[in-house]
Amino acid sequence: QVQLVESGGGLVQAGGSLRLSCAASENILRFNVMGWYRQAPGKQRELVATITNGDITNYADSVKGRFTISRDATKNTVSLQMSGLKPEDTAIYYCNTQDFASVYWGQGTQVTVSL
Repeated sequence: QVQLVESGGGLVQAGGSLRLSCAASENILRFNVMGWYRQAPGKQRELVATITNGDITNYADSVKGRFTISRDATKNTVSLQMSGLKPEDTAIYYCNTQDFASVYWGQGTQVTVSL
């Protein structure tokens, strides 16, 4: 069973920055894609960013130019650098990956952006 543990969330003022980290219990090179999703109160979970084993990245339009996803295979971590944060970025952020057996989610980390 793959375990994903997020960290780095918190409260920040609009325009500020946060860096989220996701630590995987297994070698992340065995996953074709890893990603970050978020869920705001009363809304569906949505894709934020993904990164492939070839370091190809993909971003939601709402975060392009502000967020950067990266991975460190030596530490089995995937990070999300968030800058220019807006109140609408407030949500629980989840790390995600999958293999042939299952889809895996972390427990989530809360990001709150105040005016």
